[in-house]
Amino acid sequence: MDPVIVVGAGPVGLSLALSLARLGVPSVVLDETTGQEDTRPARTAVLREETAEFVGRLGCADTLETAGTRWTAWRTMHRRRLLERVVFDHPAPTATPSPVHLPQHSLTRALRAALAREKLAEIVTGSRLAELEQDERGISAHTRGPNGTWWRGSYLVGCDGPRSTVRKLLDIRFPGRTAVERHAVAALRTDLPWPGEALLHRSPTRHGGPRGEVSARPLADGVWRLDWLLPPGRELVTPDALVARIRDSLAGWAHEPVTGPDGATEAAHGTPHSRGRGHGRLVPPYELLDTGVHTVHHRLARRWRLGRAFLAGDAAHLLGALGTQGLDEGLRDAENLAWKLGLAWHQGGSETLLDSYQAERRGSVAARLRAADQVLPLLREGGGARWRTLVPGGARGRCEMLTDGHLGRGPLGAPPAYARSPLAPTAEQAAGTPVGTLPGAPVTDVPVTASDGSVVRLRDRLGHGLLAVLVAPGTGVWDRRHWKSAGLMPRLTGTVSGLPMPAEVLVTESYPGAPAHTVLLVRPDGHLVTALSGVRPEELYACADAVRGGSDREGMRQLPRPAAPEGPGAGGESRAAADSPAEGAAPGSGSAHDALPAVDRAGTRMLHSEGD
Repeated sequence: MDPVIVVGAGPVGLSLALSLARLGVPSVVLDETTGQEDTRPARTAVLREETAEFVGRLGCADTLETAGTRWTAWRTMHRRRLLERVVFDHPAPTATPSPVHLPQHSLTRALRAALAREKLAEIVTGSRLAELEQDERGISAHTRGPNGTWWRGSYLVGCDGPRSTVRKLLDIRFPGRTAVERHAVAALRTDLPWPGEALLHRSPTRHGGPRGEVSARPLADGVWRLDWLLPPGRELVTPDALVARIRDSLAGWAHEPVTGPDGATEAAHGTPHSRGRGHGRLVPPYELLDTGVHTVHHRLARRWRLGRAFLAGDAAHLLGALGTQGLDEGLRDAENLAWKLGLAWHQGGSETLLDSYQAERRGSVAARLRAADQVLPLLREGGGARWRTLVPGGARGRCEMLTDGHLGRGPLGAPPAYARSPLAPTAEQAAGTPVGTLPGAPVTDVPVTASDGSVVRLRDRLGHGLLAVLVAPGTGVWDRRHWKSAGLMPRLTGTVSGLPMPAEVLVTESYPGAPAHTVLLVRPDGHLVTALSGVRPEELYACADAVRGGSDREGMRQLPRPAAPEGPGAGGESRAAADSPAEGAAPGSGSAHDALPAVDRAGTRMLHSEGD
């Protein structure tokens, strides 16, 4: 079969190609650049726990450790008061895991190096996409440049950024809001009073008044990234103004006492050395490495799939206000789509399977954007009276909301759960038993025993197929040579070998909320399908069949799609057809693709505030 064509060689496109290669699916990555990544210390990525582990499994674990930094704590301050200090890597089981913070160019280079070692993947530089054509058997892409030619693929994924050529050729609208937030950014090498700890400082003494905000996040080698929230408008950030912000922030943090949550005052962290004076205060020495202005837009593509073409990353969504992370969401797109394309490439994919990418990922990002859109007026535009009626505690409540966005908690940052996924088994297919993880949510990373007797983490086995995890207390004393013949294992391994998609059996001593002999069925991207009480072959088969899209729903085959019309919109339907589902269509009528809501309800403020 033809390879999967990936348009765009950023972290999302490279991660997708790597994931496909690990699944035995060939791909070609069309890169319109020369392949040389610019070194920009001020352009960094914050990866949540799950996405960092996903990138690590692709061969970038060493880069995450050497170029990345895991924070020891997170501080939230309001004026001179410390409101909250979240400690990471604490032995308590409920501790918040630290994200990984690293320069984006380091991540991209590591992904390129890993992809260069894959025989099933090829990066073609200097290839600018110009045309798309689809037919019943595949999709064709025409590129211009030194390597301009026609490429033939089974599927195509546009990972080509916010100005996506793929999205434009498919004639998919990209509505939303422009310049939701603007930040002045600087990367510098210095010593701050809280080494290894990230900081969110609301209403600091200077630069911004009562609505000002600055964050400081450590990187490797003593480097910090500082972000200052700019006032609304198009204020020009001059070099002198940026230097003034740097000096004010450093001097304020070094010399102003901080009151802790208990009312105690922390000692000042001044230094006898200075590089000058900022408004009468000594400025600690620093080395300025890079600067910039980061503008946050909120946009969401109306459709993420059109025939054999898909959108992912910034081509499908833009977000980033209130601590949300666009690249983190893009990597979730790649992980979600990779195993579905892999299954479709090897076995043929039902419409339900392929459409589930849009249903799950677009729904998750839309919920994130709606949450940010509801909170933004309260956090950024004052609204003090309204805020006090909603969240008692004033400043503390606002800062807690921002902390959630930065640390991956709550509606602004928590990992997505696909409870209403088209791939979820029905109640008739499986009578699940409740455990500590809800169906559709990411599983807890517990130690598991693999078939070769090795003890690994559960998430280390993700990415290749289903995981059937048996909860069996006392397995630590089993003889590894005979573990497959102990207890329920013979029946479970026999059942799993007959499932309609690849699966692996694992055993764990315990899982949160799960009694002994519970069997957890986990998707390749780490989301729980169901938990069953004991080994129940018919229900396990039905659940696995639901995960692959259901042979009884659409048939495990590549359904033909209409040939693309000629012209600028080649490769897609007309805009009216793409954006408007058939009126009065009953659930289940037509294909699963037609049954999905292609647009958001009229009046959704965030998505309909601007025409595009």
